[in-house]
Amino acid sequence: MADWMDLEHELDAWAGAGQAATLWWRDDDAKSVTPELDKLLELRRQVGVPLALAVIPAGADDALARLLAPLAEITVLQHGYAHKNHAPEGEKKSELGADRPLQQALGELIAGRDLLEALFSRRPLPVLVPPWNRIDAALVPELAGRGYTGLSSWGPRAAPLIGGLAQVNSHVDIIDWPGSRGFVGQDVAIGQVIDHLKARRAGTADAAEPTGLLTHHLAHDPATWSFLADFLARTKAHPAARWLSALELFPRPAA
Repeated sequence: MADWMDLEHELDAWAGAGQAATLWWRDDDAKSVTPELDKLLELRRQVGVPLALAVIPAGADDALARLLAPLAEITVLQHGYAHKNHAPEGEKKSELGADRPLQQALGELIAGRDLLEALFSRRPLPVLVPPWNRIDAALVPELAGRGYTGLSSWGPRAAPLIGGLAQVNSHVDIIDWPGSRGFVGQDVAIGQVIDHLKARRAGTADAAEPTGLLTHHLAHDPATWSFLADFLARTKAHPAARWLSALELFPRPAA
């Protein structure tokens, strides 16, 4: 049962080794301005950490673009195309799986990237966040040749590069998707953070991959919001913790 003191001790261990415990924050499923998104952005402003917002191109609107325009601390990533499930009944949800022609999925992604660039100008990073964190392995190497520079999915990465793309994943999901679909619980959430940080220190996970916090603002219940605020504030205050922007993690394409 992990608690805040356990996290403090783990961060202290990083400090004792003279290392920075790097973290990054990705929030998925933005399309428009909602009270939940407003709450997320206000929390980010209060704690002062960078945020990568994974935006669903199909349905993304002008109101979202206007809201984000002055917020330089927020990076826009591409969250698939329409976040639509194409997997056969009974299989895990996927928009970018192997269940339909590769060129069809690739064409949608490129169309989605064009939509985001038209809406946000040159601001979006050419980084793909697959819906449900699932993507057909055959699709990945096709992306680099079409202007993408990064991929962000789930779990400790096997290598910094995959199919010519920089890979930086998320590792801490604070929603209990298989169960209550509410907050996963403080002990579980803190445990996920500690597990990845310890694996990085031990060399069983890539030490250079920052520990990724994954949130879904539209799905947060009060307990989730409370934990998120506490976690961000505590880590921001610890001298060993360093929050990174997606701009520091993923390259932009060559001009």
